[in-house]
Amino acid sequence: MPTIHQDDLIASIADSLQFMSYFHPLDFVTAVNEAYEREESPAAKSAMAQILINSRMCAQGRRPICQDTGIVVVFVNVGMDVTWDANMSVSDMINEGVRRAYTHPDNVLRASILSDPAGARKNTGDNTPAVIHYDVVPGDKLEVFIAAKGGGSENKAKLAMLDPSDSILDWVLETVPKMGAGWCPPGMLGIGIGGTAEKAAMLAKRALMNPIDIHQLRERGPKNRVEELRLEIFEGVNRLGIGAQGLGGLTTVLDVKILDYPTHAASKPVAMIPNCAATRHAHFVLDGSGSASFTPPSISDWPDITWDPGADAIRVNLETVTPTEIQSWKAGQTILLSGKLLTGRDAAHKRMTDMLNRGEPLPVDLNGRFIYYVGPVKPVRDEAVGPAGPTTATRMDKFTRQMLAETGLAGMVGKAERGDVAIEAIKEFGAVYMMAVGGAAYLVSKAIKSSRVVAFEELGMEAIYEFEVEDMPVTVAVDSQGVSVHRTGPQQWQQVIALQTP
Repeated sequence: MPTIHQDDLIASIADSLQFMSYFHPLDFVTAVNEAYEREESPAAKSAMAQILINSRMCAQGRRPICQDTGIVVVFVNVGMDVTWDANMSVSDMINEGVRRAYTHPDNVLRASILSDPAGARKNTGDNTPAVIHYDVVPGDKLEVFIAAKGGGSENKAKLAMLDPSDSILDWVLETVPKMGAGWCPPGMLGIGIGGTAEKAAMLAKRALMNPIDIHQLRERGPKNRVEELRLEIFEGVNRLGIGAQGLGGLTTVLDVKILDYPTHAASKPVAMIPNCAATRHAHFVLDGSGSASFTPPSISDWPDITWDPGADAIRVNLETVTPTEIQSWKAGQTILLSGKLLTGRDAAHKRMTDMLNRGEPLPVDLNGRFIYYVGPVKPVRDEAVGPAGPTTATRMDKFTRQMLAETGLAGMVGKAERGDVAIEAIKEFGAVYMMAVGGAAYLVSKAIKSSRVVAFEELGMEAIYEFEVEDMPVTVAVDSQGVSVHRTGPQQWQQVIALQTP
């Protein structure tokens, strides 16, 4: 009878999380590259090029694909005949593996998990605890499916208790456009159908750990209603024209994964959870013979893609840029930023607005400055900063008017769209919002030449940093006239796709 050793499970969890932090699953790389080759939208094609280049760089440099190294989600199938050589609970072993992975000195991963979520929201410091689901099954092995799930995509999870007669396809096609681009498409949609509300959500999350195979399904044809629904949703969502990073294009989803479960006659629970461009998951089995091993793919498995900002890109010196220059920029233009760039995300914005409300001076002068919505990974070796890609800008919408009105802030950099409130404030104050590519964090970090904390050091990755950047590539996403590429792009490409569709 197999005996699972404590150290083997801990090591397997730690090794899998390190491995997935810098190696995309090759099925994902292949799917993005195929989408890149088919793409006709220049903006979406550029975004996918940066995602693929970033992926290759991370595989070579063994550094995180995304600055958001995720919340760890684990599905464990425990064989009924398994015995243990352990003095810790299985959950404690898993969490010790997470702790070791996220504090590994050669590849530090960002600690994003906060305890007391409705109160103090204090960082646990090592990304524990994981979210763990157990199933006791026949057999004598331990099977583990593990993922590191980014907050941007997790925040877009949707759950609906549909009527039995309602169309799942209609609900998905109505819901996906409302999710915005904060989940960093192109990615996958995991859909759970049936059971109860919590069962549907678990099914959707588990579905995301299956490999991309939609094109094989299309070639052989569906064998049941779930497979038919996968194809209908895949084709329908891609006809929406949302595209990579929400910029408009032919590919929004790379695959749609569905798991279902019997449900009550009065119910049709449906959960939908997207996976982002930093798709990270692994699978291993322990049989008592030792820890799991993970074989690195060959760098030749990645496409050799280059990216050029183009001859029309505008180089901007952040030290000397004027309001007149900012107001001359148009939505969709590529900007290369150089100079001193401040950072700040949710916690820093909340603290600054509280200080403004109390009439207190801010610890940094924001007048004429640009702020980057980012929580970077800690640097290793000779890095100025670890991977430092953008976080979802819409979370800062509630602060935008006050920041622009009371501090003289000139511009913002993040990912995804801005809402009506933020767009109106940007237009009113002649500011600008620019986006960097979500899922290209290591590539972005190479433009950062120095980094120092200038305020709120106790907030950790949510502190305010000052980056010295050189030719950091961004796109004008909302110009000073209030024109948003996240509105104009999908509208344009939805029409293009409609004309191409027989």
